[in-house]
Amino acid sequence: MDKSTRDQQRLNYVITFADNVLKEGRARSGWEASPLFADGIDVRTKEPVTWRFPGGREAVMSNLASQQNLFRTFVGLSRLTGDEQYENAAKLAIKFHFDHLQSPCGLLQWGGHRLIDLKTLQVAGAEEKNGMVHELKNHFPYYELMYEVDPAATIHYIRALWNAHVFNWSTLEISRHGSFGLKSSRLWAHEFRDAEPFSEVSGLSFLNAGNDLIYAAGMLYKLAGEKGALLWLKRLARQYNKARNRDTGLGAYQFNQARKVYHTNDDSNTHSRFGDRAGRQFGPEFGGAALEGKMLLEAQASTVYYENTLMQLQLVSTIGEVVKELAQWSRQGLGAFLKYGYLSEKNAFKPMLTDGTDLSGYALKRDGYYGDKGAIIGQFPATSKFLLSYVRTFIQTGDESLWEAARSIAKGNGLGDIGREPGVDADLDFKAPCDDARALYAMLDVYSKFGHSQYLEMARRIGDNIVSRKFHFGYFLPASNCKYANFDAAEPLALLALHAAIEAKQHFVPAFIDGKGFFHANMQAVDGTIKTWKSPQLYKETI
Repeated sequence: MDKSTRDQQRLNYVITFADNVLKEGRARSGWEASPLFADGIDVRTKEPVTWRFPGGREAVMSNLASQQNLFRTFVGLSRLTGDEQYENAAKLAIKFHFDHLQSPCGLLQWGGHRLIDLKTLQVAGAEEKNGMVHELKNHFPYYELMYEVDPAATIHYIRALWNAHVFNWSTLEISRHGSFGLKSSRLWAHEFRDAEPFSEVSGLSFLNAGNDLIYAAGMLYKLAGEKGALLWLKRLARQYNKARNRDTGLGAYQFNQARKVYHTNDDSNTHSRFGDRAGRQFGPEFGGAALEGKMLLEAQASTVYYENTLMQLQLVSTIGEVVKELAQWSRQGLGAFLKYGYLSEKNAFKPMLTDGTDLSGYALKRDGYYGDKGAIIGQFPATSKFLLSYVRTFIQTGDESLWEAARSIAKGNGLGDIGREPGVDADLDFKAPCDDARALYAMLDVYSKFGHSQYLEMARRIGDNIVSRKFHFGYFLPASNCKYANFDAAEPLALLALHAAIEAKQHFVPAFIDGKGFFHANMQAVDGTIKTWKSPQLYKETI
């Protein structure tokens, strides 16, 4: 098969996916009429993904925050093909939320703990979370499209996001959980006094929540020119940067610590009101070096060195010189992670404390937030997401050590040698089995910046692997025996980006920031037991 035919076939798979979502993913007979989409579908029965809440009530999941990659795919597809039905469908869903489902305070009914039951169009969610609080954690909504649909409603939402999640403006005490119904505060006019890192507070500054605040404020500045939003995004980003270890430069997942309100001898009780959870579990052995904000296990490292990096670099690309420090902070952070954490011979990273303490093979001495007593902390692979982080930061900053890291990670992921510098002595493996959308983006980024065709060819190879291994039943699945398809999959957007690069139309396809749409609540299993689940676990179910 010739190259141009393969290129068109990849695009056709995305069109098939999008057509199936339009056909099978929206309102059905007997439901309340709306332009909203379900979050996913049983690929064999064509029934939408549901969530069974305690008590047995089932809701058809429609979480707008878990459809942002889908909407980016719809927009890119319309712009590449000229068929406006996809972009229009995304706009109608957003408009419906703004017109009918936006809280008077400005917040939307979406995110980690709230969704819409597509059958009834009623709000459903995690009632155990203090009345279904608002939460975004590495979601990175498609604000450009939201603003195009309704500028005033988008501005109202972003202001409400900061209003609901900043508990103390003077110290930037934030929380991942925000309350609905709050009156508008002084917002950007608040005073700020720049608290020292790791002060004890009530609201925890998880970076995955801070990332969304930073990104939203950046987009508000970009879209509406609000200088106050720019000022406060810099202040918040700087708080995380200040909390890095002064000797190693590693961290930080939080810039404060939980204030201990109550005492308990029960190690299995991991609520933060009993004090910093890392301190409780690791403190007897490691002292003050062990705080939640100073942990760099796999989950924290991903947030610090992948999600935060991609988000900050996207703001630099979007806003420009006024946030150039974000790129430098990303460069410094990835450099420290490379120096203290990367094991090139294994293509893996050490689990660490931010003072550089290696926790590889460490057996937990007691139960706690990070696992049960006796559990072993393991090293974790340097996957293609870290390849993308190092590639993008190299492109933004020109730091050659980051290219060398990307070179090693690419080899470790079976891609071959990307070269001692872009286009020089590259020896890519065009038979590589890699089917990771993030690796595809890494190759496209190098191609788009430096113009060497071998990187485009490698992206083609990864794209072909994605199609052959992940396209089943008209949707993109992790494996052919998976039960449910997630409409928010990264693969169709990556294939569109590849097609756009081939046609030199990169600007037609929205940027990939790898937002993590999810829903987190108690679920009642078939046997009646209650478990706490996150929606991504649904898409791992097999038959």
